Amino acid sequence: MNVGDAAERSGLPAKTIRYYEEIGLIRPARAENGYRDYSGDDVHRLAFLRRARNLGFSIDDCRQLMALYQDRDRASHDVREIAAAHVRAIEEKVRELQSMRSTLQKLIHACHGDDRPDCPILDDMAGAADQVPA
Repeated sequence: MNVGDAAERSGLPAKTIRYYEEIGLIRPARAENGYRDYSGDDVHRLAFLRRARNLGFSIDDCRQLMALYQDRDRASHDVREIAAAHVRAIEEKVRELQSMRSTLQKLIHACHGDDRPDCPILDDMAGAADQVPA
């Protein structure tokens, strides 16, 4: 099947599929005319990649997961460790986002939100900019 059909069946844009081929995540066969020829297995791998990316895995993680998926002699521990590391990264990002939210809520509360030019939000940002080493 062509890239349009593979895109429709996998749920990925054709541009993404071409990118995945460019970086070596998939390798569709080539027809005699040189066009890509995607198989059902290719579409299955593309759907796998779509799901992994939707879960937030990096391209490198996807490469490792795809290799493990295709390796029937794999140890599930290896897959579990990649997923656990990803969860730890998500948890760290959540902590960072909660901290940002808390800071912004404090700044919003400190801001009068009226016609006066003084603004604690901008003052805080400018203060942070002043603290950056040259």
